[in-house]
Amino acid sequence: MIGIVDYNAGNIKSVERALDYLKAPYILSKNPADLAKVDRVIFPGDGEAAYAMRELVMSGYDSFLRDWAADKKPLLGICIGAQIIFDQSEEGGQTSAGGQTYTKCLGLVPGTIRHFSRLWHERDLAPEDNSRKVPHMGWNDVSYSGTCPILKNVPEGSDFYFVHSYVIQPQNPSVIKGFANYGTMVPAVIQSKNIFACQFHPEKSGKAGLQIIKNFVEGDLENA
Repeated sequence: MIGIVDYNAGNIKSVERALDYLKAPYILSKNPADLAKVDRVIFPGDGEAAYAMRELVMSGYDSFLRDWAADKKPLLGICIGAQIIFDQSEEGGQTSAGGQTYTKCLGLVPGTIRHFSRLWHERDLAPEDNSRKVPHMGWNDVSYSGTCPILKNVPEGSDFYFVHSYVIQPQNPSVIKGFANYGTMVPAVIQSKNIFACQFHPEKSGKAGLQIIKNFVEGDLENA
């Protein structure tokens, strides 16, 4: 059985539709206790990091997800759910001594989340013609870096649908299993042991995206 984390962060219906299409059994709940006995968890979401973390704390899902990851159970983060599995984000939240805002996140995988404009500026990569806009919105092909179970039978160079202004920056680059190029390298698929994450929306990315979800839930499809 698959559990979907519902924490008022959007992007739930499209995940449900994808699982319905695959005929995959799932539970959607705002209550962490309802997902205690599922086999794998999908952690979706749209929106802002500070808001998402507040909702997770209020619902108790922050502790649930930390315990789930510590127990080495399969977890798939999507979009904002792919970002706040890291240590902290530059989006919203508190103000540091240096005057920058940040949000303390779940800390399941070491790393930070940076805004595109800051990365471009620091690396002197900002396009002179301003052709690249923020947010990064639309279809982008993804190249692979190593192998990953959720990329099985997904051709390298497949296009996926992205909507984001912040970029995953893992402490350990080896967790990056797929990346796009948008003025800088954009980590697009992450695997850290039992934790998987997609910066793009696989549930909105046609055949290739459905294959990623199918790969993640395959055990439940066999038992359905």
